[in-house]
Amino acid sequence: MQYNGKKRYYSPQLSEKACITIRRLAWALNVSMPKAIDIIINELSSAFSSSVVCPQCKDKTKCAVCGFYQQSAEKEKKEVIKYAA
Repeated sequence: MQYNGKKRYYSPQLSEKACITIRRLAWALNVSMPKAIDIIINELSSAFSSSVVCPQCKDKTKCAVCGFYQQSAEKEKKEVIKYAA
């Protein structure tokens, strides 16, 4: 699905509390609600280890754009640099 030239993805049903909370976070960040959700997901993904999430993944076709895959790639890069030093 396209929206203003951008792809749109899964649109979950939110509880009333979640919707109200996200709206207030969006206002505080001075961004739209979809952008606020994007920020929240990106920040939240840093709280979880890719070593825990990736083995449980049920869709390995999207790894290249997944925050957990990128987290794993950064970790490997740091280990290579550490080993080379």
